[in-house]
Amino acid sequence: MSDGTIVAEKAAATGAARPQPPAEGISEPTPAPAPTGAAGGSGGSGAAEPRGSRAGRNLPAALAVGTTLGMLCIAVLLFLPKVFIGVAGVAVGIATWEVAKRLREADVLVPRTPLIVGGQAVFWLGWPFGPGGVTGAFAATALVCMVWRLFDHGLRTAPRNFLRDTAITVFTLAWIPLLASFAVLLLLEEPDGNLRVLTFMILVVCSDVGGYVAGVLFGRHPMVPSISPKKSWEGFCGSLVFAIIGGLLTVTLLLEANSMIGVVLGIGLVVVATLGDLVESQIKRELGIKDMGTMLPGHGGIMDRLDSMLPSAFVSWLVLSTLL
Repeated sequence: MSDGTIVAEKAAATGAARPQPPAEGISEPTPAPAPTGAAGGSGGSGAAEPRGSRAGRNLPAALAVGTTLGMLCIAVLLFLPKVFIGVAGVAVGIATWEVAKRLREADVLVPRTPLIVGGQAVFWLGWPFGPGGVTGAFAATALVCMVWRLFDHGLRTAPRNFLRDTAITVFTLAWIPLLASFAVLLLLEEPDGNLRVLTFMILVVCSDVGGYVAGVLFGRHPMVPSISPKKSWEGFCGSLVFAIIGGLLTVTLLLEANSMIGVVLGIGLVVVATLGDLVESQIKRELGIKDMGTMLPGHGGIMDRLDSMLPSAFVSWLVLSTLL
């Protein structure tokens, strides 16, 4: 076979392999847009979702784990309320470790040891010393973390990205242990503190369930697609409906207080719980991860369950301490 024939055949094969432009007057079919998730729960980081799950989670595993944790918390709060501090303290420590691990994987060198130990001090010192103990432990831990990061490579080596790393360390300290400490304050400041903690936890669950159900069934309009594609305005409305009903019932039946306080609390918790989800979603997006951890099947890590609980603890303490 001549060289010219070989060249011609190669050219013909190449031309056949290339996509041909559409004929004049015929438009190419537009690919269908990828469906935006409709769930009102925690948003993902943009990673591929499990086939057949609009919410991006293993639903049976998530329900089993969520129900088990919920029943455990209810039992502890009702029968051994002080033990709840220990359970929550362990969760805070694990969540802090998860976030610190993910940050260091992204070359953000947060000082893990003082962050975790100091975070436990921030959380626990609310028990004997109240808000003053929390504030003092937070300030002391922040200072120790700054100095630790300054000299973690020795006295002869200048730290790299010191400002970035210390700022993110203090942010993590405020995001997890400081916000969690308000659950301790809520538990201990009043005789019915265990019922107050139970109330806010029930309302966060109501918000999650309402957002999930309404989002999956009716979600059509993404709330913040650039941060969390699975969140929809319909899911947010479902969260509001469920949380307001839950607030009316829990504040009236558990706390024996004005039902309108339940409305205020329900609305406030939906707003901050949603914002808490979005904050963690953006952090995970910047880190390029789907979940903070893998400890809880169907949920991710401990931090993936606490993202909405943490700001809700502060708002619950603020609302209930002011209005009750």
